[in-house]
Amino acid sequence: MVWDAIILGAGAAGMMAAVEAGRRGLRVLIIDHAKKPGEKIRISGGGRCNFTNLGIATDRFLSQNPRFALSALKRFTQWDFIARIDQAGIAWHEKTLGQLFCDGSATQVVAMLVDDMASAGVTLWLGCGLGEVRKAGDLFTVETAQGLQTARAVVVATGGKSIPAMGATSYGYSVAQSFGIPLVETRPGLVPLTFAEQELVWIKSLAGLAVPARVSAGKTGFEEALLFTHRGLSGPAILQVSSYWREGEAISVDLFPGREAGQLLRAAKAGQGRAALRTVLAQFFPERLARYFEDRLQVTRPMAELSGAELDRIKAELQGWRLVPVGSEGYRTAEVTLGGVDTQALDGRTMEARGVPGLYFVGEVVDVTGWLGGYNFQWAWSSGWAAGQAV
Repeated sequence: MVWDAIILGAGAAGMMAAVEAGRRGLRVLIIDHAKKPGEKIRISGGGRCNFTNLGIATDRFLSQNPRFALSALKRFTQWDFIARIDQAGIAWHEKTLGQLFCDGSATQVVAMLVDDMASAGVTLWLGCGLGEVRKAGDLFTVETAQGLQTARAVVVATGGKSIPAMGATSYGYSVAQSFGIPLVETRPGLVPLTFAEQELVWIKSLAGLAVPARVSAGKTGFEEALLFTHRGLSGPAILQVSSYWREGEAISVDLFPGREAGQLLRAAKAGQGRAALRTVLAQFFPERLARYFEDRLQVTRPMAELSGAELDRIKAELQGWRLVPVGSEGYRTAEVTLGGVDTQALDGRTMEARGVPGLYFVGEVVDVTGWLGGYNFQWAWSSGWAAGQAV
């Protein structure tokens, strides 16, 4: 039998492509080595799946060509996916910054996609290993644990390297390289940052604390929660900035985002002159962190005795706290993989490889990475939809 399309990977992008191709009346086979489909969907958003974001825009995606994602994102939008969620009767709610989550379990989204594939006549093989993909003439052959399969088109939706415990591999990149398709260097994204032992000593003493902050790497910054852990720094602000940070660079932390710490310190000097610095700072963030800064800055006198220059020094540290991570927690905990299949080798409208007709790449395997907050799922839905319309 010759399939119209074989889709490699039953994650978000792969299942979306399968649904769309199947609805067009094509004979579609989707294969995954995992025992269950959509495992990353299932665990995402604390088990409630942050399935999209109301604020989808290309400036919230990283790529060597950020505009590459524009066509797919415009043709299948967040509103289109929300309509499918509504049609499936899945209740949802908006959290901060336009993030949309299921009211109930993320398994509802997986079930919706599996049901849609079944309705579209898609054949699903799970727990099936994959081997080499080759092309001879107009047809592709795919080595599988269930024997050699032949198809007119192949869609690679095998994801990136992030969270190997969930089954992530480099398989999709190997397929690309076997056809001479270039890759952009891959690295972990949306990942906690780690620090040298001397820094970890005091970071560990603050483990468990979360504070609002603006964290920046270069010219890019995010104002969300920062979390101190036993391994380093995490929380949404750190995860976001990790995609922009490179080893050897510093990050900058503003503990008074949207406020002027200098004015607050001067007001405290005037109105709380007998108070210690830690007492003043503890009005704005946890006492353990307030004490850390008092010790770090070696401020022992009460507020009334601090000069203007000393207040400026304290302000500069609180709003421009400079830290140099030594690395990240890596793919083990990274939510996404940065880099991947070079977008210059793909057609932005169809996701087809320019030099290999019939071969498509969608989702995380491509050099398109969104911000934290539903952006990467929307890229999966949009790119999968685009390929499913084109195969």
